[in-house]
Amino acid sequence: MSDTTTSPRRRERTFLGHPTQLGTLFGVEMWERFSFYGMQGILLLYMYYSVAEGGLAIDQGVAAGIVGAYGGTVYLSTIVAAWVADRLLGPERVLFGSAVAVMAGHIALALLPGAAGLAVGLVLVALGSGGVKANASTIVASLYGPGDDRRDAGFSIFYLGVNIGAFVGPLLTGLLQTTWGFHAGFGLAAVGMALGLTQYAINRRKLPAIGWTVPNPLPAAARTRVLLGAVAALAVIGVLVAAGIITADRLKWIVFGIVVVATVGYFSLMLTSPKVDRTERRRVLAFLPMWVASAVFWAIFQQIFTVLTIYADERLDRSLFGWEMPVSWAQSIEPVFVILLAGVYATVWTKLGPRQPSSPMKMAIGTVVVGLGFLLFVPFAGTGPNGTPLLALVVILLVFCLAELFTSPVGQSLSTKLAPRAFQTQMVALFFLSVSMGTVCSGLLADYYSPEDEAAYFGVTGVAAIVVGAVVIALVPRLKVLMGGVR
Repeated sequence: MSDTTTSPRRRERTFLGHPTQLGTLFGVEMWERFSFYGMQGILLLYMYYSVAEGGLAIDQGVAAGIVGAYGGTVYLSTIVAAWVADRLLGPERVLFGSAVAVMAGHIALALLPGAAGLAVGLVLVALGSGGVKANASTIVASLYGPGDDRRDAGFSIFYLGVNIGAFVGPLLTGLLQTTWGFHAGFGLAAVGMALGLTQYAINRRKLPAIGWTVPNPLPAAARTRVLLGAVAALAVIGVLVAAGIITADRLKWIVFGIVVVATVGYFSLMLTSPKVDRTERRRVLAFLPMWVASAVFWAIFQQIFTVLTIYADERLDRSLFGWEMPVSWAQSIEPVFVILLAGVYATVWTKLGPRQPSSPMKMAIGTVVVGLGFLLFVPFAGTGPNGTPLLALVVILLVFCLAELFTSPVGQSLSTKLAPRAFQTQMVALFFLSVSMGTVCSGLLADYYSPEDEAAYFGVTGVAAIVVGAVVIALVPRLKVLMGGVR
């Protein structure tokens, strides 16, 4: 009689039903967003508060424009980071170096006083955050094979990490700012990024091999020309700053122009490149109207850090049982809803599988819904200082959350699905250019906001977003054809 034993099959380890390394990327993105949004929660206040209050006493409109331009530069820098990843170093190495730059930027804000600390800190954080964003999304996508219906759900879980950081960051930095001052808040942001960098360094070697490869290597002979070109570009920027051509009040328009040129250039490059075949070219073309819808969505959503920060400071009743809530805490309201609902969205998309709405439809719905959210401000127009109830803002930001979960994780996921093989990370960067455009516009639009004209401001902007979303909905059948089987 033979003695035969059967060993039980080892159950594959997962992270919430997804590949385990999604947890590594979830962690680094969570801490990077903790530091980013923690700093951004107090950034505008730091710039326009008086010197006696610990601020820099910059004009409020100029300060809002700088925030918009800085935010736009964050997403614009994804282009540089994506190019370096695709042509020189590979996504993983760029991701790691970018995280180091983010931490250094927060340290500069915490330790260097005045305008010098602001300039050095914002430049480092903008460049570093752009690198983290584009390359983390590319590596997340590499965890899933073609046709894996878990991909949108995986991006929703990844986005949950973003919003945990976005929720906790402004709470803690705002608390430190009101207790010990702005530089203590910036210091905490640096500590958060250090924690994220540590956990990522421990686990980075376990990431898929695709994260370490260079998809479209640059010939060795061209690298010297690239280095010289980069040095020349920095020298030109330095001269323009010294000559007074690049100034704080012009910065938003300069970044706006750069984003326009970069967007046109990237779409043109991908549509004409001999490395892009006919099917890939049609998919890039299909992405164009969704890029526009995304830019409009972000032009409204990113006003959380410009117009709505001023609104929370001057128009919102922040009293809670005799205690006044810090202004920056208003920025943590929306991420709470994302934390609560991201899992719901991920579960719904997973359950529906191939029956879920197409990605273009999801993004169009998100643009319509965020427009409706802006219209909800109209009934509170003209109620005077501290006249808007906190509960009203909570409801409006819930609507923003519903819109965001239709748009942002889906847009990131779709950009990876539609990406030509030779432009994998750069296609993600093209999506982030839509975020850059919207973020810059959030600063530009701040010039048109005033308490006296709130009804017109919120009404016109909200209706414009609804119209754009409706147009994309009408185009969905044609877009699905151009996408060639990609959902």
